[in-house]
Parts: sequence; C-alpha cells; structure tokens
Amino acid sequence: MKIWKKILPFAAFAIIVAGFSLASDMVKAQENEDGVIPDKVYIGDIAVGGMNADEATQAVQADVAQKMSAQFTLTAGERQVTVSAADLGVEWANTHVIEDALTVGKAGNLIERYKAKKDLENADKVFDIQYDVDEQKVKSCLEENAGELNQEPVENGLTRENGAFVLTEGKQGVEVDTTKAVAEIEDFFSSDWNGENGTIELSAKVVDPKVSAEDLKKVKDVLGTFSTDFSASSAGRIANVKNATEKINGTVLYPGEEFSVYDSIGPLDASNGYELAGAYENGTTVESYGGGVCQVSTTLYNAVIRAELEVTERFNHSMMVDYVQPSMDAAIAGTYKNLKFKNSTEAPVYIEGYTNGGILYFTIYGEETRDPDRQVTFESETVSVDEPATQIVASGDPIGSVSVTQKSHTGRTAQLWKIVTVNGVEKSREVFNKSKYNASPKIISVGTASDNGDAINAINAAIATQDEATVRATAAEWSADAIAARQAQADAEAAAAQQATPEQPATPETPEQPDNSGQDDSSKTDASDKKDDSGKEDTDNSKSDDSGDTDQGDDSSAEE
Repeated sequence: MKIWKKILPFAAFAIIVAGFSLASDMVKAQENEDGVIPDKVYIGDIAVGGMNADEATQAVQADVAQKMSAQFTLTAGERQVTVSAADLGVEWANTHVIEDALTVGKAGNLIERYKAKKDLENADKVFDIQYDVDEQKVKSCLEENAGELNQEPVENGLTRENGAFVLTEGKQGVEVDTTKAVAEIEDFFSSDWNGENGTIELSAKVVDPKVSAEDLKKVKDVLGTFSTDFSASSAGRIANVKNATEKINGTVLYPGEEFSVYDSIGPLDASNGYELAGAYENGTTVESYGGGVCQVSTTLYNAVIRAELEVTERFNHSMMVDYVQPSMDAAIAGTYKNLKFKNSTEAPVYIEGYTNGGILYFTIYGEETRDPDRQVTFESETVSVDEPATQIVASGDPIGSVSVTQKSHTGRTAQLWKIVTVNGVEKSREVFNKSKYNASPKIISVGTASDNGDAINAINAAIATQDEATVRATAAEWSADAIAARQAQADAEAAAAQQATPEQPATPETPEQPDNSGQDDSSKTDASDKKDDSGKEDTDNSKSDDSGDTDQGDDSSAEE
C-alpha cells in the first residue's frame, strides 16, 4: 500500500501531462487552418464560418449596405421628418470583429483556447455588428430639414386700424438643439439599432417671439412724421408711390433692427406691381419701372430723422427734386443707392405710411422718452449754385421742328442743419448731412430731315451757334411749313404775272384793194349812204372783225 501511495501521484501527474499534450496537439492541428473562421461563428445574422477575412468583410459590408435604406422618423415636439440611414451617414463601426472571429479558439493560453473550442461545440459564437454615424452628415441632415423640424414662433402682431393700435398675440416656436440631437442619434445607432426602421426623439428648445406683447403695448407715441405732395405726378408715378408705400406700411422694427427700404419695396419691376414713370439716369430723365419711389424713401427719411432713429445709409439724388428742399431727399437706385436706418430706441417702433388726396404721409410711432420741451427741426442751406447750360442738338425730325427734350436742372451744393431747442431756446445746431446735386442742361432738339439742301445747311449753321434765339428764328424760317408757304407764294406770283400779259392774236392778212382810181366819187357817196341807212348791221360786222378786243379777253379769264 505504501508503494501505491507513492506511485499514484506520479501516475496522475503523468496522465494530466499526457492529456494536456494531447489537447495541445489538437489545438495546434486546428490552428494550422490559417485565415479561416471556425464553423458556428456569426457576425450579426451572418454565418461567417469557413470564410477568410476578405470574404467575411465583404459579407458584412453587403449586409450593412442593405440596411442603409432603413427609414427613421426624427421628431421634435409636434414636428417630424423621415430620413434614411444613408442620410445620417450610418456606417459599420467595429470592423475589428473580423479579426475577433478569426481568432476564436486561437487566442489565449492553452486552457483558454481549449475551452473556447469546447464552447463552440456546444453553442454558436455570435459577434454583434456595431454602428456609428458621420457627425457632419447628421448636422447637414438636421440643417436641411430644419424647416420641417423647427416651428418658427408666431410673432406678436401690431396693426393700426381706424387711428388705433390693435395687438394680436403670438405663439412660441420649437427649435431642434443640434448639439444634443447629434449625440442622441449617435447613441441610438451605437446601442439601440437592430437594423430595422425606427423613431428617434430629438431634444428641442422653446423659442419665444422676438418681442413680448407687453413691449408692443409701449408703441403709442408719435416720434416723427412728414408728408410730401405727389398730386401733379403722372398716372404711372402715382401708382408706384402708392405701391411702395403699401409695402412699407405696418412694418414693426424691433430694438437694434435695421430697415432697408429697397429690401422692403423691391424688386422694382412689373412683376412686383410697378409701372413705367420718369426717373433720373446719368444726368437725364428716363422712363423706368418704379419711377417715383424715391419720393417714398424721401418722405420716410424725413419722418425717421425727426424720430431721431439712427440713419445708417442715405444718398442724395444726382439732380435736384422738387418735392423737398435740398439735402432733405433720399434716393433709391438699384442696390447701390438705398435708405437704411436702425431702431435705436429701447422699444419697438411702428411705421405707418399712406396716401390721401395726392399727399404722401409717413409717421413713426414708438415710446417717447425725450424731454417734451425739447424740439428738433431741420433747416436746408444752399452753399453754392451751378447754373445749367442750354444744349442744342440735331434730330431726325422734320426740318425746323423744335422741342425741349430735357428741362434744365440747377446744380447745388447743400447741407442740412439739425437744430435742437428746449423751451424755444436753441441748444445745438449741427450739420446733419451734405449733398451735391449736378447741374443738368436744357436740351433742345431741332429737326433736320428734309430734301432741301439750303434748309439743312441753314439749320445746321444755326445749331452750331448754340444760341436758342438764333436757332428758333432759323427753324421758323426753314420749317417745312415755311418752305411750302414760300413756294406757294412764288407759284401764285408767277401765275399772276402770266395772267397780266395776255396772249397777242395773229395779225390778219390785208386783202388786196381794187383799183378805184378810175371810179368817180359817186361810188363812195353811195357806200356812205348805205352805212347810215343800216347802222346796226355795220355794228355787228365791226365786233366780228375786232377779235382782239380787251373785254373779250377779260371774259375768258373769269371762266377759268
């Protein structure tokens, strides 16, 4: 027994060593199958047993690609939008799982590898596919769908009806919190997604209206007002003034906000309700869509400066206008001349604009915080005057026609003074703006179209003098009507001259007289006696022979 007690431990040890040796030989034999994933190994739902690394990678990628068409509903409050996995840049994150699958039963010490082999005989080994998203694609997707996800707040409204303000209450809006939303989408795909369609609820924040109803109730005081007369305008210009005024009327400008007249009334074309009317262009007056809107911006400008809002952009016209004094105008020209101003007060302001009886009115309402004894006035001063010239040009109109194609405009350099008084005592006087207006010549067009070379030469010679009196006198002398009148007079004089010299009749031949020398005087006496006895017959014969009688010629002219 003692011997067996000594022998048994050594025998057990030998058996264990032999067992480990056998297991080691079995593991080594299986490891010799290099690059092949053991059977019963899955990556997600994909059986990758027997595949090498490339084959397994392609299989998983194909499965992921199919899942890119999965649809997700992103919700933010009551708003939602549907996007695909591809839209969010979903991608396979744990690509190292291929290596993990390849090393099943091949990694660790001998016992660990042996155990892994045994476990695989009893159950499948499944590796999960993990997903991630492209953060930049998620942000882009949220930005592209912001209009569907976000709900803009409804601003508290203010209108002026029948001389009183009417307040309409707004509503809060909802806006996606992009930073939190990106994290929520990432978490969903890294932990919750099973490859199917899904819903992701996004964090959103409440957005209040810009200005509270309480702030709008402060708008009740007249801060500045101004009016101009446009009653003498053309129909097109009147329509443009009314159209632009309506587009500005009712504007609520919040503290710190800037207002652009052109952005509010533009574009100046037919599609936006504008008609052709006179406008300045390069020193001349032309027909342009929106002609007349400068009177709208000018009237508004004068109301704004009396409300003492901050003017951030203003341009004077190239030439003088007649509806305000120099330096009180504000021109609009495309996008390069505009009127802009800011609400520099602590409360909202309301812009009211309307027309009535050919008068344009603008009033700025807000909260009056200025001293009631303080008054602001503006005074125009002309610094210098540039008298316009007269320019006479030839045109293709009928000879001698004269028309003024452009009225003259006097050039001026002007400045506007801002004067502040308190209780009628002047406290300050400062130059508020300066303006330079170009002189524009009076342009007279003179027609030179004629077949009469003398007339053309005479008119061109007169134009060369650039003297209006000379040109008008010459044009009157050589106009088509004057030329025609002179020709008619010449023709009449020629006809009269021809009629004053009647045609002389031919001299009749003198018949041969018989030789009466042998006759006695008795024959003459007989003839004389005969005439006395039959005087009438002799008279008729006498008229018949006097075919050249002057009276006969007069009678023939009257018949013509």
